[in-house]
Amino acid sequence: MKEIKNKINPNKAPGFDLITGKIIQQLPKKAIIKLTNLINAAFRLNYVPTLWKVAEVIMIPKPGKPPHEPTSYRPISLLPVLSKLFEKLLLKRLKPIIERKKLIPDHQFGFRENHSTIDQVHRIVNIIEDTFEKKKVCATIFLDVAQAFNKIWHDGLLYKLKTMLPTQYAKILESYMSEKFFRIKQEDTYSELKEIKAGVPQGSVLGPVLYLLYTAP
Repeated sequence: MKEIKNKINPNKAPGFDLITGKIIQQLPKKAIIKLTNLINAAFRLNYVPTLWKVAEVIMIPKPGKPPHEPTSYRPISLLPVLSKLFEKLLLKRLKPIIERKKLIPDHQFGFRENHSTIDQVHRIVNIIEDTFEKKKVCATIFLDVAQAFNKIWHDGLLYKLKTMLPTQYAKILESYMSEKFFRIKQEDTYSELKEIKAGVPQGSVLGPVLYLLYTAP
């Protein structure tokens, strides 16, 4: 598979299953064929295996912050490499649909290819200049959503996906968003598995796209 050779970073940290990108890339051809069949079955059945939906969270201390405060740590989610591979293949199928149906507004520049912050600044400046030339009032509101990815309402997201996407992909994403779990790793100690009941996966390929689709209206 080209995706395994070109899209998997062998140096990235593994998820809870300890399977690294390097291991995947060194699999023999027969194992790659089995893996391809497994991923194709996931698409055919609209089902994402539960073991692909477990995130291992490590806590990175923030510089200069008191170590006894929970807010002094930044959580990093490590996802299984197989999950990332599946997400990339799914996103490859979703992108043409999203672009064809124009599901993401043109003025949304976040997490999009060929949409830089500089371009967005130019867009805003042009709007301001045009307003001034017409001698009108130009007002702006800046909104900073704290922990935006973590606040996504699952039922609301799934409802929107059903109205936006073909049934097959809405069902795949419903499976992808359900029965997701995480555990926290601190040195050699692990917490129990806890179910994720809100938000889109951080560190995932699909997370930013799902956030954009949720906030598009």
